[in-house]
Amino acid sequence: MSLPLRPEDDPRPQPPERPDDNACCQSGCDPCIFDLYNDEVTRYRANLAVWERREAQRQASTADATDAAKTAKAEKAAG
Repeated sequence: MSLPLRPEDDPRPQPPERPDDNACCQSGCDPCIFDLYNDEVTRYRANLAVWERREAQRQASTADATDAAKTAKAEKAAG
């Protein structure tokens, strides 16, 4: 899987804004504004988990590339 090279190309998901407590009309709406908010929070958490896995892969790739460059430089200096 190809990952964006720069973090700006793949920003961290932002949590949804919680509705004000007074946003609920207390009429028993289905869905209530807080049900919709909870759905958004669930999606946010799932998207965040996927993003965190991508970020971990990106960090590992960066570390691997840095290690490879250091090894090549050391071999060239020794050689």
